Amino acid sequence: MSLRQRYGTPLALAITLALIVKALILYGLWYAFFSAPQAKHMRMPTARVEHHLLAPASPPPTSHESRK
Repeated sequence: MSLRQRYGTPLALAITLALIVKALILYGLWYAFFSAPQAKHMRMPTARVEHHLLAPASPPPTSHESRK
């Protein structure tokens, strides 16, 4: 069994290795930044979060309102 039969073409091997490296990097970033909250004891009320995210934003002041 030759090396080419065992591992396929060099391009396929390079692509496979690149995907494995990228997956490991993504897992490392997820583990470092998103796997657990920084402060487990801190909680936000659900209603307050919903209001903040779903409430329409107030329109920016117009030019004649800012002169008052």
